Amino acid sequence: MKSKVYLDTSAISALFDMRSPERMEMTKAAWKQLKNYDVYISEIVMEELSRVTESLRKNMLESVENATVLPVTKAAQSLADAYVERGVFPEKYYDDALHVAIASIHQIGILLSWNFTHLVKLKTRRLVTLVNTIENYSPVEIISPPEL
Repeated sequence: MKSKVYLDTSAISALFDMRSPERMEMTKAAWKQLKNYDVYISEIVMEELSRVTESLRKNMLESVENATVLPVTKAAQSLADAYVERGVFPEKYYDDALHVAIASIHQIGILLSWNFTHLVKLKTRRLVTLVNTIENYSPVEIISPPEL
């Protein structure tokens, strides 16, 4: 049985971000490892990808064509609300809370992101684990692509 990994939009967009060649190469290396995982994204990722230029969107969608798209459910919204209420994420970044909540409710052990502002940082990891424990969900490892 393969482990599960959830990709947020920053992990996908980094594959094509020519402004940061080093980050792009690290992301490509991680992408090669994804064959060892069951890969998930969400409706939020699909919505965020719909906002990029058409040519870039086509490439991004192709890069996740084998990923399972998960819905935003009431359970995910409830857990995201708990993250915001407990100060894990500011209300302004509710979608970041939803990414983590969706991964949590689907028991996806790894969330891959380049978002060091709100996701990939020690404080967030610890608080997510705390809230998930309180809310009876398993922990989620929030990591950057080189850590995969």
